[in-house]
Amino acid sequence: MDNNDILKDLANAVIEGDNELAMSSAKAVLENNMDPLQAVEEGLSKGMDVIGRQFESGEVFLPELLMAANAFKAAMDILKPELEAQKKSTTKMGTVLLGTVKGDLHNIGKNIVATVLDTNGFEVIDIGIDNSPLTFIEQAEKAQVDIIGLSCLMTTTMPAQREVIQTLSEMNKRDKYKVIVGGGPVTQEWADQIGADGYSESAVQAVNLVKGLLDIG
Repeated sequence: MDNNDILKDLANAVIEGDNELAMSSAKAVLENNMDPLQAVEEGLSKGMDVIGRQFESGEVFLPELLMAANAFKAAMDILKPELEAQKKSTTKMGTVLLGTVKGDLHNIGKNIVATVLDTNGFEVIDIGIDNSPLTFIEQAEKAQVDIIGLSCLMTTTMPAQREVIQTLSEMNKRDKYKVIVGGGPVTQEWADQIGADGYSESAVQAVNLVKGLLDIG
C-alpha cells in the first residue's frame, strides 16, 4: 500500500466513523515510516473537514460527528508517541489559548485544531467549553499566550466571539493578543466585522494562520 492510499484510508476512516480502519491505517503510517504529521494533516484532518461540512449542511447528524471524532482519536492514540518524539526535537513555536465561547458546548472542532497545532510544535492551552470573555482573558494572562482562539458551532453563540474582542478593548489589552475565530457558522466576513485578526476554515488552515500571525516561516 502506498502513502496516498494510506492517507485516503485515514480520511475515509474518519468520514465513516470506522475505528478499525483508523487504527489499521495509523499502524500502516508507522510501518511505512511516513511522517505522522502528514498523516494528521492530509489524512485525518481532511476527513474531519468533510464530515464537518456534511454536519453543517444537514447531511449527517451529531452521532456521525461523534463517531468521526472517535475514529480520529483512535488513530491519534497510535500516532501520538511518534508525534511526541518528533516534537521534542523542535523548538516551541508559540502559545495558543483555545476555547469554546459562552453558551456553546461543542468541542469536537476545537479539539482537532488543538491536536493539529500541538503536533506542529505549538503549546496549546485548551480551556474547554462555555467560557465567558473574562475567563478567556484571565487564562490568556495567566499563561502569557500569543494568540487567543475562539470557537463556536452555533449561530446563536457567534456574538460571544465579538464580546471577547470588545472586552479585551475595554480592558486595554486588545493589542496584547492576536485573536482568531472559527467554527461551523463562522466566516471571514464575520471575522472582519468583529475585528478578529484571522479566521480559518479547517484545522490545517489554522496552523498556517497562526504561523502567519506570529511571522513563522
